Amino acid sequence: MDVNLMLWLGFAAFIGVLLAFDLGVFTKKAQAISGREALIRCGAYFALAMIFNAGLFWFQGSEKGLEFMTGYLIEYSLSLDNIFVIVLIFSHFAVPARYQHRVLFWGILGALVMRGVLIVAGTALIQEFHWVIYVFGAFLVFSGIKMLRSVDDEPDIENSRVVRYVRRRFRMTEGYEGQSFFVRRNGLLYVTPLFLVLVMIELTDLVFAVDSIPAIFAVTTDPFIVWTSNVFAILGLRALYFALASIIHRFHYLKYGLSLVLVAIGVKMLLADVWAVPTALALGITATLIGGSIVLSLVKTAGEGSASRHASPPTSRLGREAHGEAAAE
Repeated sequence: MDVNLMLWLGFAAFIGVLLAFDLGVFTKKAQAISGREALIRCGAYFALAMIFNAGLFWFQGSEKGLEFMTGYLIEYSLSLDNIFVIVLIFSHFAVPARYQHRVLFWGILGALVMRGVLIVAGTALIQEFHWVIYVFGAFLVFSGIKMLRSVDDEPDIENSRVVRYVRRRFRMTEGYEGQSFFVRRNGLLYVTPLFLVLVMIELTDLVFAVDSIPAIFAVTTDPFIVWTSNVFAILGLRALYFALASIIHRFHYLKYGLSLVLVAIGVKMLLADVWAVPTALALGITATLIGGSIVLSLVKTAGEGSASRHASPPTSRLGREAHGEAAAE
């Protein structure tokens, strides 16, 4: 059997077992994830990524190892922006903490599929048409500048087209039905508000993937490196959400750092045929921008408390009802 095919199949099997073990053992029952448990999971997923990276260094050389590390850092950093939106979605619909892990689990499965399709398409385009790399570069510069100009903007979730479409096209229950996405009533199939939340989470990842997938092509066009770095970053996203949800409001300057990373990566792609920026330098720039923005954010907001004291109350009808029930309890 071809060695590359064995790598792909082996990695896919490993991820499948990991996800099955996660859903079937660690979170078999609906329960809230504590901050301590989330940090342990973050550390575990990061350790797995670093072990995999060490294997690349050992078996495929330092260049492949650096490409994975840089791609992983880029994808993991950009996934932090997802958390801002996920917090808003869960808060808006007042999703009970014990159901949030289930939504994120299935959301990540969808994200793996969507990103896989984008990676295959992007790799094929770059290999067939080299000039596409300039399109990706210009798009990233544009996205970075756009993000920089809209740092303080918040999405209008309740009036989004997706929310209106789902509510118009599907029968929906008035409230949550445990952790179910679908229920049957009088022989008719209904979706629950948790299904709407899942759709919003999937759409959020698709939007961010449109930025993050072209970004990693600035580092490598090896589909295996692109895919594996994305997978490890996405796997850590759930645990990272539970670890940071209560303090994510303190990371105000992180979006500035992410914006500059997108611009820097876009410029790197635009200069690809003029100056090949070393992977190690790209890794250093990314780490400096992200690390610096996080440190600056934490220093500037050192006196602030948890998000529960700063978060806006739910704005949807469902959210207000759930918020009221929780307060009554």
